Amino acid sequence: MRARGVSWFSITDHDTTRAYERVHAPGQHVITGIEINTTWQGSDVHILGYRIPTGPSALAVIIERNREHRRGRIDTMVAGLNRAGYPLTVEQVLAESGGGHALGRPHVAKALVRSGMIRDVQSAFDQLLSRGKAGYAPSHHITPLEAIEVVRSSGGVPVLAHPGRLKDETILDDLAEQGLAGLEVFYPTHSAPQTAHYREKASRYGLVMTAGSDFHDERWNTRGVGVDVDEADVRPFLDLVA
Repeated sequence: MRARGVSWFSITDHDTTRAYERVHAPGQHVITGIEINTTWQGSDVHILGYRIPTGPSALAVIIERNREHRRGRIDTMVAGLNRAGYPLTVEQVLAESGGGHALGRPHVAKALVRSGMIRDVQSAFDQLLSRGKAGYAPSHHITPLEAIEVVRSSGGVPVLAHPGRLKDETILDDLAEQGLAGLEVFYPTHSAPQTAHYREKASRYGLVMTAGSDFHDERWNTRGVGVDVDEADVRPFLDLVA
């Protein structure tokens, strides 16, 4: 991170804050954060929570529910792959997750690649783990409204992650009226027109703008840790979480 010139950062792992047990970043600004998986009308929506507690809290209870759902979903995915002729085990998936704290499809994909059953992670998603494929299992997480509420009640700042990946953008209009505080305008796969569009949306609804590299998923960012962004664009967010 220092080589990239990162001065402010937040580790927003999916449904866990465990990374903060190992963070040591003298001289840098660390904002505690999380990325909460939520489900809305059958689609995944990710809510970022910044300046959150990492100990016992209402938020901790919610994310534990999500982790339990994740574990059950892995069982369903592995069973589907087994029926389709891919002899993957749950233990192989757990081995890819560093202890199974917040399991997800990327861990299944990596296990398939490591075992030689498929060529690469993207092929695993395309051929086996996407909707309608043998290893797909639907998500039934908490709703984005629940996530926003619990982040706020825990003293945090709720932000809608990577809006350019939403299947139905109208949810942004609904969430902006229900306590959303920010919008991830600056994101590796957002085009220039998309960035301009979400900048206008943030201005219209009075949302702070944030930036994220999504480095925890290499499919969305191959440039390394950090996002280059004008400080003036994210200063209102930094002031909010400082």
